[in-house]
Formats: sequence, C-alpha cells, structure tokens
Amino acid sequence: MIYEKNSRLIREYDNEKLMVEPWGKNSLRIRVTQNAELADDAWALLPPSESKAEIKIDSPPKAEAGLALYAGLGAPCARIRNGKIEARIDGNGRMAFYDRGGKLLLAECWRTLIDKPSMSLNKSGRELKGVRGDSFRAAFRFDAYDGEKLFGMGQYQMPYLDLKGCSLELAHRNSQASVPFVLSSRGYGFLWNNPAIGRATFGKNGTEWTAESTRQVDYWITAGDTPAEIEEAYAEATGKAPMMPEYGIGFWQCKLRYRSQDELLAVAREHKRRGLPMSVIVADFFHWTQQGEYKFDPKFWPDVEGMCKELKSMGIELMVSIWPTVDYRSENFAEMMEKGYLVRTERGVRVTMQLFGQEIFFDPTNPGAREFVWGKAKKNYYDKGVNIFWLDEAEPEYSVYDYDNYRYYLGTDLEVGNLYPFYYAKTFYDGMKKAGMEAPLNLLRCAWAGSQRFGALVWSGDIDSTFECLGRQLRAGLSMAMSGIPWWTTDIGGFHGGDGKDPLFRQLLVRWFEYGCFSPVFRLHGNRSPLSGFDVDFVSGVGTFGTGADNEVWSYGEDVYEILKSYLFLRERLKPYIRGLMKAAHEKGTPVMRPLFYDFPEDAQAWSVDDEYMFGPDLLVAPVIEADQKERRLYLPGSGTWKDAWTGEKRKGGSAVTVAAPLDRIPLFLKEGADLPIVAK
Repeated sequence: MIYEKNSRLIREYDNEKLMVEPWGKNSLRIRVTQNAELADDAWALLPPSESKAEIKIDSPPKAEAGLALYAGLGAPCARIRNGKIEARIDGNGRMAFYDRGGKLLLAECWRTLIDKPSMSLNKSGRELKGVRGDSFRAAFRFDAYDGEKLFGMGQYQMPYLDLKGCSLELAHRNSQASVPFVLSSRGYGFLWNNPAIGRATFGKNGTEWTAESTRQVDYWITAGDTPAEIEEAYAEATGKAPMMPEYGIGFWQCKLRYRSQDELLAVAREHKRRGLPMSVIVADFFHWTQQGEYKFDPKFWPDVEGMCKELKSMGIELMVSIWPTVDYRSENFAEMMEKGYLVRTERGVRVTMQLFGQEIFFDPTNPGAREFVWGKAKKNYYDKGVNIFWLDEAEPEYSVYDYDNYRYYLGTDLEVGNLYPFYYAKTFYDGMKKAGMEAPLNLLRCAWAGSQRFGALVWSGDIDSTFECLGRQLRAGLSMAMSGIPWWTTDIGGFHGGDGKDPLFRQLLVRWFEYGCFSPVFRLHGNRSPLSGFDVDFVSGVGTFGTGADNEVWSYGEDVYEILKSYLFLRERLKPYIRGLMKAAHEKGTPVMRPLFYDFPEDAQAWSVDDEYMFGPDLLVAPVIEADQKERRLYLPGSGTWKDAWTGEKRKGGSAVTVAAPLDRIPLFLKEGADLPIVAK
C-alpha cells in the first residue's frame, strides 16, 4: 500500500513502513522502520520551514506471475518532488533520487530477484534485522558511481579529502569526530540522521551505511546546483553557528597547563609588555580540586575574579577546561549517582575512565545532569568572569571503547552514543544563553551533526608533532568544514611531543603557525618536551600535576620568534576580512575555510586538489606540509587572474605554478580584484 498523507508519501508493505516528506528547500527526509510506528526523534534536524511537496501515485503496474511475493510488484509506483529534488519509488519499493532535470543523483542498491543480472545474491537495499526489543541492526545500501567524489563526514585521522574508497567508523574517539554528512560531486548532500554506532563505506562497488542498534533508519537528502547551495541547505536543516565573538578571531595562547594563577598572568603580562596581540589564554586541565567538582583549587588559583578582571583589562578572555569525568572522591559524586546523572555500565565495574583516579562520565543526554553541571560551572567559573569553556574529553574518551557496555539516559551507547558531544555542547550553550550571553563559544574535542548551532568550536584532538600529522589536519579541517562545522582549529605544533630545541620541530612549528594564521581560530597549544613537575603522587597531587616545556611565541629562539610575531600581526590586519567570513558562516552556513571546488565548482581539476584551500572567497592558501621545503607547487583554479599576495606577481587561473616558499612565507594568492593587507605597509 502506498498513499499520501499530510504532504508525505508513505509506503507500507509487509512489516515495513517508509515515509518520505519535504524537509526544507530542495530537500527530503526519509524514515524507515519495521516497528508499528515511526518515531519522531529529530536528532540533528531542526523543524523545517513549511513546504508542500508535489506527490504523484501512479496506477499499479501489472505483476509478473509468481514474482509478486518476492518484491511486491503489484504495489503502485510513486513520486514526491520538493523543489530541485525528486524521490521515486518503483513497484518493488526501491527508491531513487533525481534532480529537477531528471538526472539520477542516488539510487538504492538491490541485488535480489527483481534485479535479474544479480538475482541469486538476494541482497536488499534496506535491511533491518532485530537485535533486541524494538531495535534493529540496519544496513542501507546505495549504488556507487564511477567518477563520483565525496566530501565531509567529520574528522578522521587520514591523508584523504575525497572519501571515495574509504570505510569510516561512525563513532567518536580522541581526534576522531563522526559527523555523518557527505557532499557529492553529483549534486547532492546526504545526512545519515542516526546517532547510533555504525559504519559508512564508500566503496567503488557500492555505498553502505550501517547502525548497530536503532529503532528506525532516518536520513535527509538535498539537491543543489553548487556545493554552496548544498551546504547552505544543510545549515538550514541542522542549524548555523552563532556570530563569532570578537575575541574568537584573534590569537589564542595555551600550553599543556599553566599550573597557577601566577604562571598564567605572567605570560599574559609578557605578551602585553612585548606589544603582542592576544585574545584568549587558557587554564587547562587539573586546575581543579578534583574531577567532577568544577572549581579552581584555591591553593594555586586564589583570586579567580581578580585574575579575570586583570585579563579583561588587557583585552584577554580566560578559557577554562572542563572535563565530563566525575571521580568517586568528588564532593558531587554521591548526589550525581543518586539522581542518575552518570553514565551506566551494562556489566563489570562502574568505571568509564581511569586517569589518576576512578571516574564516571556525567550523562549530558539527561536534562537534569545538564542543569546540575552547568549550575556548578556557573557558580565557580562564569559568575567569576570566565566566559569561555574548553569542553574536553567530549567524545567521551572511554578508557576502553566497548560501545556495547555503556548506557545513557536516552538509550544505549550503541543506539545514541554519537550524541554525547552534541548534548555536552548544548549543556553550556543553553546555560550561557540563559545567563545572558549573546553568542556563546566553547571549544570541544568532538562534534556531531548540528553541534555548530551550540557554538561548538572543534579542535582536532591530541595529535602528533610531525609533518605527516600536519598534512592530516589540513584534510581534517576541510572535511569538517564540508560537514557543516565552520568553527575549527588544531593544536599548532601538534600536541604530543615537540622538543623546543630541535631544529626540525622549530621548522614544523613555524609551518604550522603559518597555517594556523589562516584557520578559523588561531590557537597555539601543545605538550612540549622536556616535561617538568611530574615527580608527584599522581593519585592525590591533582593541583601539583606537572606540565610541558614553555610554549610561548618567544620560547623557540629569536629567529622563530620574529617569524611568529609577524603572523600575529598579519592575523590582526586580517580581522575585518575574517569578521566578514564569520558573518557569512552565521547567516548562511558558509564554511570559513573550504576546498577549492566550493568556490570553483565548474573547474574539474579543483575537485581533485586536497592540499590547498580557500580562506573565504578572496584568499587561496597553500600550506607547506613537508620538511625542508623551499618552494611549493600549487594549482590556481578558475579562469581569472590570481595575484601572489607576497610579490604582487600575477598568474593565470586554470594552471599549476611553482612559487618560492622560504621558511617565513606561506604561499598565498589573492583572487582577481581582491585587496587584503598581507604585507605590512
């Protein structure tokens, strides 16, 4: 049976219920279940603007004798159109999507009796197999297309921008953020609107999305003439970032941890004494009395209000690290346990992380837990002048990633686990909005689809200090941009390792710093060698936990300092331009940094370039990501003229060029007609 109801196309056959409905401009939402009713969980999606689809249900085709039992060939065919996209359901129930000109965008992949060349495989395009209660293991399959390129999906530590041929775990880990939205060169965007643990495989012989445990399958698809149109539709569907606060576009200073108020203020004062710009400085982890107490240790941080006031007088905001871990010894543990605010385990000891104690993550999917944690943070941080939070461990980082062993307020980890960073961001965003902050911004180590609407600035995790890793972050940042997360940053210099006296690391730091200058957020961080202050009792010595070596711009010798200083001031000169990019991200969902094809979709070569990007519409950036490189080969897209931002030399678009890349220079090109203050006057 197939019918129309409330501008929705519904097909019921045997025990399957499928619904297709308009969901925003040029977009459709599809839900499928074998339960009695479809669930109304929105997950990443916002309520759509009102739209009425065009629906046509054809007369039932005549079934071939003996085959109707296999695939329902007696069922009618139907179409539903919303603007530039149309879904068609054939007599067998197979779905396919077309653009307004009738070009095929994407089709389900069936290999059963209805597909005569492959009838013996008996492999359906929609597969729901019961695993427990009303939950299923889902596998949805789509055809693959030669020449198709795929982008987005969040942040994975790999050297690929084009995802064709990749198999990706739909789960979060430290430095891995699963944001299940993919943009296709064929002219569509696809959101797997399902927070379950699973996998996406973009093979040459087919695409497959799986969920280990879910009540239904839910996905959203949009069609557009350009990547920008697709991204903007996705932003409308899942939300846009707030307007970036002014302090967000300046320079952020951080190291493994400043161990005391005196250490932190000394660095801020030295920046100002040298006349260097700084917008944010960070009090990182283990400044607290105990995990899960959400307050400074007064022994090392005696006057938080006075510290914040002094920093604000210098034009600097303080960002404070929050961990979602609650130690058994925390003063809040008993109350949080009693009220059900902690993640549960299905078996074994009730411990989800071990780091200098026995900890359990708080459960942000529980509204009461969100209010409780924000209440503590507001009292001990926000009310004392702290306006930015570093929401670390946001995956969360389980000591053992046994996803089948954890349970949240909203369901099991297998069913809803990818929502953790979404609700972690919402915890603080909602609290800060209620407290009167117009545009909250918080740093997280993970995200899911829609996290951007909660002011989530995502960084790429605890990564290595190597050139190879720098190259991975370049692709990760662009992938996050195409996943609808416009605020993104990375630890300049990498997090793990980096000896300040090592010439190779100094070279890496400079190249990373140059790249960081042209990232949405410009942030220096890392755990530098040699470490110090680690001769303490790790279990009880929370406040005296050690730190890495110095990680300030003047920490790496005078030659390096002069280069880094020049990029600090270059970022300042670019603030008006960057402010405009942040406005576009807020108003339209436009990525701040994006692959070349975003601005030049008509240039076929631009779709294959993965080591350059556009920083806004006017500036092409080609980072140096190999050691000892003194020149850089790069591609200039389009048919217009480009100007070398350093030398003024003009080059023709649609061509590859080689330019000088001495240590103090990142290759930059201005689009024809653009004028940005790259060189100081």
